Amino acid sequence: MHFSYSNAVIGDVANIILDPILIFTCKLGVSGAAIAHILSQYLISIILLVKLMQQVDLLPPSLKALQFSHFLRNGFLLLFKVLAATGCVTLAASLATRLGATPMAAFQICLQVWLTSSLLADGLAVAGQAIIATSFAEKNYEKAISTASRVLLMGCVMGVGLGLFIGLGLQFGSGVFTKDINVKHVITIGLPFVAGTQPINSIAFIFDGVNFGASDFAYSAYSMVTIFVQSHTIFFVYHTHTQTHIYTHM
Repeated sequence: MHFSYSNAVIGDVANIILDPILIFTCKLGVSGAAIAHILSQYLISIILLVKLMQQVDLLPPSLKALQFSHFLRNGFLLLFKVLAATGCVTLAASLATRLGATPMAAFQICLQVWLTSSLLADGLAVAGQAIIATSFAEKNYEKAISTASRVLLMGCVMGVGLGLFIGLGLQFGSGVFTKDINVKHVITIGLPFVAGTQPINSIAFIFDGVNFGASDFAYSAYSMVTIFVQSHTIFFVYHTHTQTHIYTHM
């Protein structure tokens, strides 16, 4: 776990260093930012691959040992989960774009704050996932159950704390992101949604970590697809879309 986080930090630092070089020095603009991000992700992948090659034998003894059907089944489930999650956010972003530049700017600020808090919950979920997976491998089911219960409790506490922090932080600190009065006003509309969903958001991430640790990918995929269907149903039911509808979609 320590190595994974250290590797992520290395990739982030590389991204920070490459951004000004490619954006300003090489005058690539947005393309430079995209290239810097991609290069940092490749760096993280290469370091992880080298570390993995040092610890385990990546070449299977036979083709049957690869268990392609197992990987394909779980891979498709995770693919549908990611597509459903991305579809909900993309739909909300498209609706914000139709309302104009000011609502879109406020939406992006709220979205980035929401994603940042999600990373904190995801960090706790990954830790729980690793412990639960190890417990299942050792057939220590009591440890897996106690870990799941403890992580869920910690997730609830974290969600409430993040909700209070974001609610107060964006209420008084929105000027850190923008000086535009109109954008600040629209942020106050999305603030209850961003802050109020933090407990649910944290619990959802924890459930993902618990299910992934137990190799149960179906629940996460089906639940996210269900949310995707509900969100798009709301989209087709309402012909006019306001800020409230946008954050409901998200």
